[in-house]
Amino acid sequence: MNRNYCRPWRNLAAANQDTGSTIKEEKDKFQVNLDVQHFAPEEISVKTADGFLIVEAKHEERQDEHGFISRSFTRRYPLPEGILDDSVVSKLSSDGVLSITAPLKPPPKASSERVVPIVQTGPVRKQSESPEEQG
Repeated sequence: MNRNYCRPWRNLAAANQDTGSTIKEEKDKFQVNLDVQHFAPEEISVKTADGFLIVEAKHEERQDEHGFISRSFTRRYPLPEGILDDSVVSKLSSDGVLSITAPLKPPPKASSERVVPIVQTGPVRKQSESPEEQG
């Protein structure tokens, strides 16, 4: 057998590895970047449900250089505690990268001390008269 013969299926496992998704959780934000270059904006949906970020994309069969292909995927990412569903924002770049971000609530303060304000409910009582005025 000729050693120069190309066997592209040897690289099939490496080609199928998911390298199009990155997750970053920093002290002040949660971010997911996802490669969706094979999908049009109207073929992608982003939503939150039950503590998860859900990204779905699907396109019908279309022709490419190898024949016909249809694609679809669903990705579910667990959201860190403290993220409000309304705070999640998604942006799609011109090169097909979907960036989804949400601010994280700051961690609670280490000290459990809290100054409690005093609310006055009636008129202020006058100070008692000084001893000189008494007599």
